[in-house]
Amino acid sequence: MREYHPKESRRMEELDGLPLADFWPRAAAFLTDLALAAVTVAIILFLWGLARWAIETGADVSQHRTYHISLREEWAKATFEIVVSVLYFGLTTFFWNGRTPGKRLFRIRVVSLVRERMSLWHSIERALGYGAAALELGFGFLQFFIHPYRRTAQDRLAETIVVKESAYRARFGP
Repeated sequence: MREYHPKESRRMEELDGLPLADFWPRAAAFLTDLALAAVTVAIILFLWGLARWAIETGADVSQHRTYHISLREEWAKATFEIVVSVLYFGLTTFFWNGRTPGKRLFRIRVVSLVRERMSLWHSIERALGYGAAALELGFGFLQFFIHPYRRTAQDRLAETIVVKESAYRARFGP
């Protein structure tokens, strides 16, 4: 008969003792990134609307039209906003190895518990985890206060922790 014997991974042992990020820097970093994602969405939607207007009117400023947005267009817009937000959080986390612009600003970093570098899938999975945390009426974020390693819904989903950047760099380098 085979039995399950959990063992800490080599990666978890490497991370042992790193100081975890506090609540306020994590919250501030998330809100900063949320604002940057919203600005990104707004710019893209503005440019899309401008392009749509230019195509439909031939860029004739004398032609003023009132647009009526359908329910289908609203669903498409909402889907687009979600996709852009997930891509913003996922791609910045991946390309900057655990550091979104907000996390860089507040000197914290997401670290994978299973890999030395954040994979694209872990980064996207963590970005989707923000939605899961929000869908729980925000409880997924508040789990920070009850989990022994300050892991929220998105951390558990993507097998990550959030640590202080200075301690991470001292141990692992840039």
